[in-house]
Amino acid sequence: MRIEFSKMHGLGNDFVVVDAIHQEVRLSPEQVRTIADRHFGIGCDQLLLVESPTRSGVDFRYRIFNADGDEVEQCGNGARCFARFVREQGLTEKSELRVETRGGVITLRLEPDGQVVVDMGVPRFEPGQIPFMAGERAAEYVLDADGTPVTIGAVSMGNPHAVLQVEDIDTAPVARLGAVIESHPRFPNRVNVGFLQVVSRDLLRLRVFERGAGETLACGSGACAAMVVARQRGLINGKVAVELPGGRLHVCWKGEGSPVMMKGPAEKVFEGRIVL
Repeated sequence: MRIEFSKMHGLGNDFVVVDAIHQEVRLSPEQVRTIADRHFGIGCDQLLLVESPTRSGVDFRYRIFNADGDEVEQCGNGARCFARFVREQGLTEKSELRVETRGGVITLRLEPDGQVVVDMGVPRFEPGQIPFMAGERAAEYVLDADGTPVTIGAVSMGNPHAVLQVEDIDTAPVARLGAVIESHPRFPNRVNVGFLQVVSRDLLRLRVFERGAGETLACGSGACAAMVVARQRGLINGKVAVELPGGRLHVCWKGEGSPVMMKGPAEKVFEGRIVL
């Protein structure tokens, strides 16, 4: 099977993006892992498939596979790359798109400056909707992380997130705690783990250990989750910049019941083909 693809990134969170409308693409988890391998494949954090919609009222179906081969619900940085890809490949002439994902329908808007605004939807806090094992909803939960109690906020942005507030993300134990919390038994579908530093009411710093990918240079849904958790705690304003290792995103949220809006760049690196 020969597949044509584009290599793209959003603040260094990198993707192999494939048009599965004009190509027949059927990938096993092993083949996804091969593509994602940075030594033996193309190399990426996630593989994104562009497919025809399966429901009315949307423009495309957007599927996301982590580097470990698992299909997941949502990816904010990938959504921005998706929007640039479908326009640049001539798959649409629209500037605003409705796209179905495994985590629900999202809206993407291409700005004249090349930035992309993503309506990430309304965050979900009920434990059963994250999913997270807890008796009732709470602003904070305490996890046993290999014998160490860790306080988190838990939220779904279409995919599950645990957010830990730390004093300094530069010294936070991202690799160690991220790996432990990602597969914690209270998160039955595993979880993305954000390490959040509140710099001011308008600025956050964040590192994210992504489910199935490890630490990445940026995570759009993670930036939204971190902003929501900090906002609920009264630590920030309704519009903030989020500094990630790969660069800056802008996130707005009016509060409970409102969607989270995220704005940031998306870039194409190169195009190619791979034979599997």
